[in-house]
Amino acid sequence: MGSTVHVLRHGEVFNPEKILYGLQPGWHLSDRGHEMAGVVAEWSQQFDVGAVHASPLQRAQETAAPLAKIHNLSITTDERLIEATNIFEGKKFEMGSGVLRHPTSWRHLTRPWIPSWGEPYEIQIKRMLAALFAAHGAAQGKDAFCVSHQLPIWILRSAVEGRRLLHDPRKRECTLASVTSFHFDDDVMISGVTYSEPAKALLPKK
Repeated sequence: MGSTVHVLRHGEVFNPEKILYGLQPGWHLSDRGHEMAGVVAEWSQQFDVGAVHASPLQRAQETAAPLAKIHNLSITTDERLIEATNIFEGKKFEMGSGVLRHPTSWRHLTRPWIPSWGEPYEIQIKRMLAALFAAHGAAQGKDAFCVSHQLPIWILRSAVEGRRLLHDPRKRECTLASVTSFHFDDDVMISGVTYSEPAKALLPKK
């Protein structure tokens, strides 16, 4: 049987002001985020894991740390797992409020299928696929974990499953500390995708 690359979204970030932190350095996990990372690490013990790769951003590295420790592995930092760029980075960003209320922002919203406000979806797919296959190779027949961010994970899954890339961000199936697993067959082809929420009990109440 083939192996699996589990792509983990990082845990909750300490962000009381609801800032779109994007690629900014220094955003660390909240206490609950660290707890989420620990829960996922415990859950991962059901797998024979041969590699742990992570985005260079602090929140991803902190999420990967318990995984690497529990499997006695070092973290491989892969820039291709990083968050997508976004013109609104550093601003307060909530649907129906914040930066979206200002007419000066609207020119960045004219082509949502690209999207016009940030890194093109096609580029995200290309780099995430490359990172996925790199982790698969590094694991040498075992499972691998990659720690990344919501949008790149969702876009990669959408591409693999043949879903259109234009979407409502509120409907992404990619909660904090969730795991999107890409299963490989013996021919090193992606044969399916499954989704898990090991830390569901810790998710903030809506």
